[in-house]
This record gives sequence, structure tokens and C-alpha cells, in this order.
Amino acid sequence: MQFNSSHDVVILGSGAAGLVAAIAASDEGADVGVFEKSELLGGTSAMSGGIVWMPNNHLQSEAGKEDSRQDALDYLGALALGQIDSDMAATFVDEGPQMLQYLDENTPCSFHLLATYPDYHPEHPGGKPEGGRSIDNGLFPYPSLGDWADRIRNQRGANPVMLIETPLGGATEMPPAETIGKRMQDGENGMGLGLVGALLKGCLDRGVEPSTRAKAEHLLIEDGRVVGVEITNGDETQLIEARKAVIIATGGFEWNEELCRTFLRGPMTAPAGSPENTGDGLVMAMEAGARLGNMRNAWWVPVTRIPGEEQFGAPSVHLILLERTRPGSLMVNSTGKRFCNEAGNYNSMGGVFHEFDPTAFDYPNLPAWLIFDHAHKMRYDVAGAPPGAEVPAWMRSGDSIEALAAEVAVDPETLAATLGRFNEYASKGEDPDFGRGESAYDTFNGDQSLPGVQATLAPLAGPFYAIPIELGSLGTNGGPKTDTRGRVLSLAGGVIPGLYAAGNAMAAATGMVYGGAGGTLGPAMTFGYIAGRNAAAE
Repeated sequence: MQFNSSHDVVILGSGAAGLVAAIAASDEGADVGVFEKSELLGGTSAMSGGIVWMPNNHLQSEAGKEDSRQDALDYLGALALGQIDSDMAATFVDEGPQMLQYLDENTPCSFHLLATYPDYHPEHPGGKPEGGRSIDNGLFPYPSLGDWADRIRNQRGANPVMLIETPLGGATEMPPAETIGKRMQDGENGMGLGLVGALLKGCLDRGVEPSTRAKAEHLLIEDGRVVGVEITNGDETQLIEARKAVIIATGGFEWNEELCRTFLRGPMTAPAGSPENTGDGLVMAMEAGARLGNMRNAWWVPVTRIPGEEQFGAPSVHLILLERTRPGSLMVNSTGKRFCNEAGNYNSMGGVFHEFDPTAFDYPNLPAWLIFDHAHKMRYDVAGAPPGAEVPAWMRSGDSIEALAAEVAVDPETLAATLGRFNEYASKGEDPDFGRGESAYDTFNGDQSLPGVQATLAPLAGPFYAIPIELGSLGTNGGPKTDTRGRVLSLAGGVIPGLYAAGNAMAAATGMVYGGAGGTLGPAMTFGYIAGRNAAAE
């Protein structure tokens, strides 16, 4: 086979998993090549909040916050519903803290404890309602990247804040305008842009320069071993040799409608990740005979779409989290009834949205409507509409709940009864139907300027507003199954020699469990680290 170029380790994808794999492999002495399908680096990681969920991490210990290996395993096990590989979960819990500390000490990454951010299911065994497992990344100066600064996937311009400084991270107010201005002048970015920027700088410092517009088409296999990959760039095709291994870190398949219909357990109509995530790595792994796992699951999230809005050439979405958690709001289905704790963890919402009615033969909770009142609209941002702004054309409204029901085609009597019951109990600070406000997670994401359950529960009074809610995903989390060293397992038994996977391109190490803020990035980066080190040692 005639190769155009050669590396020890070839990494497909430039999200957090791929970049961490590149750093780890390089530090083990490997010559590393990173190939990115898009013209932009960072994938969904760059678009994310950049938070890393990591139980029993070194920052917890330094802050005097208690955690343990056993607590972490108990917590994951309590939420797994039998769909987790205990060896993979234990590997994440054992190796993840080492990965985090390694990056903290050996790269430009700077990590900070989100000291009060609770786990997503803190009342379960091993959960931490007082926080400490979710890690923010610091601001990163983009000018230090030189020309590479403009080659990272940037969702909505500069992002000169850390999550811990925003309402989503528990802050009651944003940094002062002069602070924001100074950071913008200095080119400092936080969240996903900060994380990817720092990881990219770590790669560049090691002489690893990613190739963009380089789409992996097929794995090259000789005598049962993966020895390289076929890459296309426009009309040009190149064969890239991997002297040791190929690491698939191409993200999920949420933008591939056929794969979603084939594998996911129910509808997912509004993906929120990078539009480049079309399952390329999954298809290549299947061609090579990989075992698959966790294919029915994704990192679910309720979203709304504003007509005509696009990013990166595809329809864009707004994640709906604070809107459904703050007081003065509730969510109903097509029959006008509530169907869940609106303030619950977004990933867990996938279950209620996929509830199936065998008589009507449909999904009654898809789409749903988020309903909020005038006080809510005047005080809070809703899907990008600033507090108190004029009602945008895409937002439904009505002076009475009956008038709003007509706008959203819901039975007015049912909706009025739903509102009446909700208001009766919300005025007492109670939700006997779904327990909204009982979890520390519910109130954390509410209005923290208000005490106790008032942070999330309050009666609604007209005028009323509504926006449609769909089920999206931050990414799929099924793919080729790996062993605890990141090696892809074969349908024929054993491993596929020379093939590794990490991130959303692999069967998630935590199964369907999204443990807390950063529950995607924590395992993704951990198995990037594991795959990189082991691939370099081939």
C-alpha cells in the first residue's frame, strides 16, 4: 500500500477527546497527526459550556470537599438501570482525576472548582448536593494562538466569561461591563472556547498541527490490523499511514437522519451539536467489524428553534434550561397537561419526551409548550429574547390562559385546569404532582436571588406567553464498544488491532448516565487520554 504520509498515531476529530488524545500520545513519544473533517476545529466541545464532570478530583481535595471512589461508583450504579459496564465506569472514575491533574499541570488548561454546582441527581446514593464534581475551565487568551485563533468553531462570537460567572453557573449577576470589555480587548475566552483553545495550544506547543478539511472516508486494514485511513480533501484523496494506531474521535451521529432513525430509541428532531457530526467514525468502525454499544441513547436536551435562525449552515437551536426552571413557568404537552418536573435534569427529559401512547399511536409530549407569565418575561431572558423586550413574532401570547390555548391549539378547559392546580400548590411552595423544587439541582438552576423553593416555583398570572419545545441532543453517545484501554472491540471477539475510540464516537463509558454538568466532556477527555497513551505504546 502506497501512503502519502505517515504518523505513529492518527487521530480523527479535533474536539476535546481528540485534542486530549493528541497531547497524551505526543507526551508518550509518538508522532501524532490530527485530521479534522471541517474547516473549523473543536467540534461540539467548542460550542459547549466547557465544563468537566470529574468525581474525586484534586481540586475537591484541595478545597476540603469530601468525595471518594466508592461514592462515585455508587452514584453511577444507582442511575445506570443496568446499562453500564462496571469496568468502564470504574476506569473513568480511576483515570479521570489523573487526566484532569495532568492537563492542569502540563498544558495551558486552567481548571476551577464549581464549588456549589450540585450533581444532576444529588439525592441518589453517592450524589453530591453540595457540588464539587463539576469543573470550570479558566479564561484563555486567543491571541497566543496566532493564526489558529480564527480556526476554532465559534458559536456566537467572543465569550469572555467563565460559566461560574453566569446564572447558569450559579452567579446572581454577570461580571461588570468594564471587566467584560477588558477581556474582549485582550481576546480572552471562556467555556468551550476557552477549553478548546487551551487544548489546541497544548497540541501546538508539542508540534502537533491539525489538518482541516480532511474527511476520513475509510480505515485501511492489512491482515486484520488497522494501518491507516483514507482522507479526502475536495477532489484529492490521500492515504495516511498509522504506524501504531488510529483513534476515532469524530463525535456522534446526531446530524445523520438515517442513523438516528435506525438506532435512537425515539424521535430527536433538533440536534444541538456541530453539524459535522454525521457518524463518519461509526460507519468506519462498522465497516471494520466493530461491536457496538449504547446505540439507543443520546445526551438529550429540550430545545426551541426560532424560524430562520442558522449557524454553520444548519438550523440552530436554543437550549431550554433556565427558562423552564425559573419561577413563573410550566411546561405542558399537546393535551394541555403537565408531564414532568420542568426543573429536572435535561438529559433525563429524554425519557418523558419519549413516552408513547399506544392508543393514539404517537408521542403526546412531543412537541411540548413552555408557558410563562408576564413577570417571568419581564425579569428573565427567554431563548435569547432579552428581559422586557418586545414580544418577538415567533413567541405566542394571550391575555388570558384561554386565549393562549387558542394560539397553541390546546384544549382551553384542560389548560386552565392545569394552570389552576399548578398555581394553587405553587403559592404554597409545593408540587405534589412532580416534586419540582425538592431537589437541590432544581433550585440551583432557578432564580438564586430568591429563597428556597421560590427559586423555581411561583404561580403564573396573565398575560401569558408560550414557546414550542422539541427534544434535541447535545450529541449521541453510542458507538463502537471499547475495552478499558480504549481499544475497539471486534464482533469476532477480542479487539480490532490498531483501532481506538474516544468521546461521543465510542459507546459511552457511563452508559445512559449524565452525572452532572460536564457529564459528556469528563468521560470524553478521560478516554481520549487513555486512548492516546495506549495507542502510543502499541
